[in-house]
Amino acid sequence: MKTLLMLFTALMLSACAGVDIEHYAKQKPVLDLPQYFNGTLDAWGVFQKRNGEVARRFKVEIVASWQGDTGTLDERFVYDDGEKQRRVWTLKRQPDGSWRGTADDVKGEAIGRVAGNALHWTYTLRLPVDGTVYEVAFDDWMWLMDDKTMLNRSRMSKFGVDLGEVTLFFQKRT
Repeated sequence: MKTLLMLFTALMLSACAGVDIEHYAKQKPVLDLPQYFNGTLDAWGVFQKRNGEVARRFKVEIVASWQGDTGTLDERFVYDDGEKQRRVWTLKRQPDGSWRGTADDVKGEAIGRVAGNALHWTYTLRLPVDGTVYEVAFDDWMWLMDDKTMLNRSRMSKFGVDLGEVTLFFQKRT
């Protein structure tokens, strides 16, 4: 019985592991963060509850700039109910090629890796909801589709429980 329980636990943990970023290493076009996130970008997105219902829609204007291996992404959100938010990310390339990111509403650092056309971020966001701030884990994937278009899908969870998904479509201005 103990062996069966250990096997079941191992299977459950491996099912939660997800895709390794290296799976995308040969995918084109190759994502160069400073090249793509430079200048002004527009994004449109939705938040879906875990049952699939779209709970919020939003538009984002992003103004991005770089100094060496450090980038600033100034994001201005406008939600379908008129609410406005601002998040300013500071991104830093690490010596091993990974990325670290900080923002005022991110607890600690976002940690990311790029391979091929993909970026995978993990971080904890302090999310205000109805006067209470929740710390929510984000498992954030971005895929470069072409030189102007990126798709982003983030899974949100708390204590390992799925809360929903955020999907965004980015378009770089010409």
